[in-house]
Amino acid sequence: MLTFTIRRLVLAVPTLLFISLVIFLLLELAPGDPMAQVPLTVPPEVKEKMRIALGLGEPIHIRYVKWVVQFFWIEPQVLFDHIFGTGFADGKLRVISWQTRSPVMDLVVQRLPQTLWVVGVAYVLAIIIAIPVGIYSAYRQYSIFDQFGTFVTMIGFSVPPFFTGPLMVVIFAVNLHWFPSIYDTTLVVDDFESLGMQIRQMFLPVMVLTLQITAQISRFMRASMLDNFNQDYVRTARAKGMSEYTVVMVHVLRNSLIPVVTVIALGIPSIFGGAIITEQVFAVNGIGQALISAIQANDLPMVHTLTFIFAVLIVVFNLIADVLYGVLDPRVRYD
Repeated sequence: MLTFTIRRLVLAVPTLLFISLVIFLLLELAPGDPMAQVPLTVPPEVKEKMRIALGLGEPIHIRYVKWVVQFFWIEPQVLFDHIFGTGFADGKLRVISWQTRSPVMDLVVQRLPQTLWVVGVAYVLAIIIAIPVGIYSAYRQYSIFDQFGTFVTMIGFSVPPFFTGPLMVVIFAVNLHWFPSIYDTTLVVDDFESLGMQIRQMFLPVMVLTLQITAQISRFMRASMLDNFNQDYVRTARAKGMSEYTVVMVHVLRNSLIPVVTVIALGIPSIFGGAIITEQVFAVNGIGQALISAIQANDLPMVHTLTFIFAVLIVVFNLIADVLYGVLDPRVRYD
């Protein structure tokens, strides 16, 4: 297991470099000009100087190499300096946003807690709901509970967040006045009253994301459980006199979790992408809203960095899923 993990970590480095190159080239080929928002009264020679100041006067390969050095070498030094109080990154040029003229990673650190509050709570809540629902739906196949769960999950699959979000705002915020429609990112949670306000403003975006995630995971859980219920080892376990709880919750569940682990692990990066729409609807000042603002302003360093962070999440959680295979299934051997 350790050898496999190390081998995958080493392989991840060239993979991420290739992904970063593809993202960089695609952004370079995309239409748009960072000088488009500059007033027309600005003389062309001034615009050209501004373009050079942003680094656009250099060849593409030079700009890419600079970004790689800044992201993979200088930014880790900044993190090391912050933790241990050293000064390795003092005076070194970091990845700078064209829009805000500040380091991109500083903005990510500022906005990440807001995204994690929403995405993290929604994902944990969805897993807690989806796995028991999938297990019971499979065990009681075609029952009223199973049919109702199928109906709800089909809604979660079919209706996109950009529809359910405004719908929840209209019902619960505008008509019923139960929850706020705008997420207050300046709220500081330091007592029970502020905690209650935080929970109220998180309810609508968390509910939208939870519905989407629960629909996916519960369906996979149900299908995996049904597939294992028909296996010979289940009939053998029942014939040996094992209790139904032991058969379902120990033998069937453990084998059924293997494909579901992939869905859960790979769903974490994708739900960050789905949170982009949710953050726009509920005005959550998180990573998704920062990405949309950067795209609208043609802020290529910001877009490149945030998109690459999503790619890093996919590679990392792929590795985590592979490692968990060996934990859940002793038949899987990596060494």
